[in-house]
Amino acid sequence: MHVRHDERTAVGRSPVRTAARAVGAVFLLVGILGFIPGITTDYDSLSFAGHDSGAELFGIFQVSVLHNLVHLAFGVAGLAMARTASLARAYLVGGGAVYLVLWLYGLVIDKNSDANFVPLNSADDWLHFFLGIGMIGLGILLGRRHGRTA
Repeated sequence: MHVRHDERTAVGRSPVRTAARAVGAVFLLVGILGFIPGITTDYDSLSFAGHDSGAELFGIFQVSVLHNLVHLAFGVAGLAMARTASLARAYLVGGGAVYLVLWLYGLVIDKNSDANFVPLNSADDWLHFFLGIGMIGLGILLGRRHGRTA
């Protein structure tokens, strides 16, 4: 008799699911921190969107209300997609790809133009690069491991 492994019943046991939960939780935390004066410097200049938002998370990463909402959405998506290993892998690899596209976008746009609507500064650009590589790496390495055991 063959017993089918249901990945949803192995709560917390899949490394790729754990990674997606952790990444999602960090995105939620960063999204929340972006709305806290003091942690976000120049909070009084936080705008909804656009390059003119002078607020910076930790005094380094330029943020806006839209930017913070994107972090919150990525966090919710990570937690929701961590329910199964295949969804968790898709979140990490797909989300990582999105962040690599954002990195490239940030490199090619004029930071003082309307195209910088999120907004992004150079620190954001390089954080996006490392996030993209890290998320894709986690999804591929941990997702491959899960695929051998299922």
